[in-house]
Amino acid sequence: MIVKKLAIVGAGLIGGSFALALKQAGAVGEVLGVGRNPASLDAAIGRGLIDRVADWAAAGQADCIFLAMPVGDTESVLSALLPHLKPGAIITDAGSTKGNVIAAARAVLTTRFNDFVPGHPIAGSEQSGPLAARADLYEGKKVVLTPEPDTRADALATVQALWVAAGSQVETLDAALHDRIFAAVSHLPHLAAFALVDELAGRADSDTFFRFAASGFRDFTRIAGSSPEMWRDIAMANRPALLTEIDAYLGALQAMRQAVAEKDAEALLDMFLRARAARENWMKTQDV
Repeated sequence: MIVKKLAIVGAGLIGGSFALALKQAGAVGEVLGVGRNPASLDAAIGRGLIDRVADWAAAGQADCIFLAMPVGDTESVLSALLPHLKPGAIITDAGSTKGNVIAAARAVLTTRFNDFVPGHPIAGSEQSGPLAARADLYEGKKVVLTPEPDTRADALATVQALWVAAGSQVETLDAALHDRIFAAVSHLPHLAAFALVDELAGRADSDTFFRFAASGFRDFTRIAGSSPEMWRDIAMANRPALLTEIDAYLGALQAMRQAVAEKDAEALLDMFLRARAARENWMKTQDV
């Protein structure tokens, strides 16, 4: 057993899957659940994700507290927890952005900031809530930790051990580099999917377009089924890096538009060949 008592703030897909994986691995004892939606907490108990519902006072007495709510709630959640944190309690998170989360943690936790281990599991689904949680969500998936120079070494080691017990491959990155990378490979694709679906839905004859949409459209836009609130918060939190990536993507689209407009078939083919080769090379590094 790695920690005797774990508190999950947000027992949905991310938090619930973390708890379920650790329970099955025998890495935790009691799991507490904290959240705003009583129905979701009841569902989490029913599925065995958590053992009981807790308030902030009880959660603060856990050995480790896992924040699995939207990144925009980080400051308010930490403020609620701070008065109740027992000595040595470790706090970690699953936010898709790290710079803003670290800044919020420093501002709120002050002298307890060294107990905070910033993290980001690179796994998920367009589904959400406790009913979507599953024990194998993190199996073989990367988890990025972005510790600061003053992060407690033993706190970092504990969080690493929890993620390994959940089946993950743990890596560390500088927080700013993390945010640049994921603006390109995660945040931008989600915004592009949302934008395409929203644009088509706004057309007067949108029903006709959706009636003929098939597997290509479904695959490209699958992630537009993700939580709008979560992705709103991510877009706002990672705004500078995301704007840079949007501009780069618009430049690539403009080059493609120009090739189409000028009937430059050779330029289009070059783009497509480069993209296919890059994707094939990337796929060789994946497990699926």
